[in-house]
Amino acid sequence: MSGLKSDQFSIMKKFFVKTNRWSNPFVVQTDQSLERGDVIVIEVESGISQAIVEGRAPDSESEKSDKIEEAAKYVRKATLIDLKNIRDFRKKGKEALKICQSEVKKSGLPMKIVDANYSFDGGGITFAFTSDGRVDFRDLVKKLSKKMQRSIRLHQIGARDESRQSGGFGICGRELCCVRFKSNLPSITSEMAKVQQIAHRGSERISGVCGRLMCCLAFEEEQYRKMAEQLPKFGEKVKYKGKQAIVKEVNLMSGKIEIELEDKSLIFVDKNELE
Repeated sequence: MSGLKSDQFSIMKKFFVKTNRWSNPFVVQTDQSLERGDVIVIEVESGISQAIVEGRAPDSESEKSDKIEEAAKYVRKATLIDLKNIRDFRKKGKEALKICQSEVKKSGLPMKIVDANYSFDGGGITFAFTSDGRVDFRDLVKKLSKKMQRSIRLHQIGARDESRQSGGFGICGRELCCVRFKSNLPSITSEMAKVQQIAHRGSERISGVCGRLMCCLAFEEEQYRKMAEQLPKFGEKVKYKGKQAIVKEVNLMSGKIEIELEDKSLIFVDKNELE
């Protein structure tokens, strides 16, 4: 044991990191001690990039609850020179954003440019945009490349990604779910609202600041489904005091069931009152 080097006992830790606010997170593994907010340098498929540490990632498979974008390779903590360059490129990014927005307006393209990010080496710029459909931006890329003398990339993001990038607070008073949670944004469907019996409230009351269904609809869906499994379904035939009845409504929260009796009268009963 005495012949082993001390670095062989280094404990590898996993961290969630993001290259920008609207992107999905990456996971990096390192034996370095990192804290939320640290700026680091990572290697991804597209090359070297800066990233901000979002927090610790689960170490075991059993702890994982959501799918994560992919793994990235940890390179180092950002040096003072790295930080200076990142700050300079952020300032230039704001200028590039205005230029791109102006070009889009001139071209009349049906898209909204929401962010601009310089690459780590400054050789390329990625513009994030939202749009209701596909956009042919090839001419725009040519104009921007010529004007900025950089490699230009346009990346379409969703409305919820835009909210994640902008930040803010929901009607609950808490920071937006898309900002708070590190994993990929779940797919939210109208079926989730139906299962939780709130679809009748109208889309304006169950939609977030992005105009899409609220992320929190995904939080309790599984519990509601389990509750529904314990109760009869709408239209199901049941027996109440020895007589046939039909289920007309089920309230999952109260556990009350509205049934229609043979004489067409409607009453509310508990599950344990049914035979």
